[in-house]
Amino acid sequence: MVKTKNKVVLSAAVTFLAAVTLAGCSSNNSSSDNSSSGSTAQIKLKTSFKNSAKTDKNATKNGTLKLAEVANSPFQGISDPILASNAADSHVFSPGGSNNLFNVDKNYKIIDGGLANQKLDRKAKTATITIRSNAKWSNGDPVTAKDVEYAYEVLGNKESTSSQYSSDFENIKGMAEYHAGTSDTISGIEMPDGEKGKKVVIHFDHMSPSMKFSGNSFIWGTVEPYEYIKDVPISKLASSEQIRKNPIFTGPYKLDKIVTGESTSWVPNKFYYGKKAQIGHITINVVSSNNIVKALQSKKYDSVVPSASGEVGGTTYKKLKNLKGYTKVGQPALSYSYFAFNLGHYDTKTGKNVADPNKKMANKKLRQAMMYALNIDQIAKKFGNGVAWRGNTLIPPVFQKYYDKSAKGYPLNIKKANKLLDEAGYKKRNGSKWRSDPKGKKLVIYFGGMSGSSILEATYQDYLQQWHKVGLNVKLYGGKPMEMNSFYDTLQKPSQNKIDLWDAAWSLSSEPSQSQLYGETAPFNMGHFVTKKNTELINKMNDSSAWNDETRTKTFKEWQAYMNDQAAVVPEEFNYVWQPVNNRVKGFDFSPANNELYSDLTLTSSKLK
Repeated sequence: MVKTKNKVVLSAAVTFLAAVTLAGCSSNNSSSDNSSSGSTAQIKLKTSFKNSAKTDKNATKNGTLKLAEVANSPFQGISDPILASNAADSHVFSPGGSNNLFNVDKNYKIIDGGLANQKLDRKAKTATITIRSNAKWSNGDPVTAKDVEYAYEVLGNKESTSSQYSSDFENIKGMAEYHAGTSDTISGIEMPDGEKGKKVVIHFDHMSPSMKFSGNSFIWGTVEPYEYIKDVPISKLASSEQIRKNPIFTGPYKLDKIVTGESTSWVPNKFYYGKKAQIGHITINVVSSNNIVKALQSKKYDSVVPSASGEVGGTTYKKLKNLKGYTKVGQPALSYSYFAFNLGHYDTKTGKNVADPNKKMANKKLRQAMMYALNIDQIAKKFGNGVAWRGNTLIPPVFQKYYDKSAKGYPLNIKKANKLLDEAGYKKRNGSKWRSDPKGKKLVIYFGGMSGSSILEATYQDYLQQWHKVGLNVKLYGGKPMEMNSFYDTLQKPSQNKIDLWDAAWSLSSEPSQSQLYGETAPFNMGHFVTKKNTELINKMNDSSAWNDETRTKTFKEWQAYMNDQAAVVPEEFNYVWQPVNNRVKGFDFSPANNELYSDLTLTSSKLK
């Protein structure tokens, strides 16, 4: 299984578009008000590569599976799933199994057979997690009840650097007090057989249907090596040697070597409880989006790191779809790219996002106009190569039950953009080519984007041109795209006034609840959008009414409509995950139901085909 299902992570700038010039793509024409999402993925691929060739046991045992991590910045090197906040870190440490607790089926529903099993009791309002008897860390230490419990301490600690916390976790009895620092323990997490036992019982204020699925925002899905890290203060854990240099894991491979920011290498973990890893070595090297095509064409890599959110897109699909010696696999993505506006700040004392009505981008009509000014449909149609298309809501189509395919989103409509700006008082005054704000003051809007491929940077220029056409003086912050780590460091500050609007991407949890992304207490709510209505709808996704699936579906669709209207965060593109796999690789299947992705892999040759 692709192990990115337990949490939300920040993605690098997506490279969905083809590597051709965007000149001439800008448009003054308006799409119809009846436009929907424009198009959907045109390519349809299988999630597995049915390689019938015979495994070469010697090549497999002594060989190296060579994977590329497509990134335009060095990875940070935070191996802990609770503390890591970007997709690159999740990817380069994925052979270690991400310390996942549970196995899942094709719909990400939790099933028995993983590191632990889960049993929900709606009447008692408990979740019982039972660790398998032979579960061990890659250093040979047993996985214990304390390892399950300590994950919640790291997650909820007031001094933690994790971005995964949200108020949903305060449904656990005692978590709110622990998070506030008024209690040293979480009273609602019980270890019946002691810290070194194998059972944990979590007591909740109420039960939610999302608890049945991995990636939900109530039951954390990974373990922490308590004995190994207990002497490190939680506030310093992310920078510790135990996390950065010598991390341990519960999966099929253990870390052999790390060159921070550049590469990781792996060997089989003899203590793994499941199917034993068969390939002698795995290497993962960072390769930029500008170099990945040539790297695969020259057969330097067997594939990219398997990912539910996607590593390569339309740019590479056009060039690599007929690559000899490789077979393509694919599936709908657990990701999307988006625009977000800076609308407030994060109060570190209360742990809540706070909306500021005086922020530059606080006017809803301004935000709506900026989105109507863009022609994402045309860009995606011309350059997406069937891999990318304009997003119409903040729930991607991979969540078939909850996705609202009828939503219009923001198709190009220059006439409507100008009308909205006029109505809101953003007018050109004294012969200026630029609109000023409703008070007549000069208006300059700073747009942030990450550095990436040449086509991505050309896309930013296209967006700037479109905004200029409706009279908005929008400039790229700093005059050029930002390095990924600097970009997110800026956005994740509690308060920042440098970037007014940005383009980024999410790698999503496999359960579609929105509290961790857009909730009032979510650190990932970097635009700080907070309203009473938004909080009510997000809470309703998981309250007692949500056990009725029709009601829950209705709530999700109501939330999508509300967010589209507010235009505080607006989807840019959905995409289809695909990747080329060299024909010497056998056993490749990255469907959600494959819980032994890395263990299944073997090689049919010592050299790439």
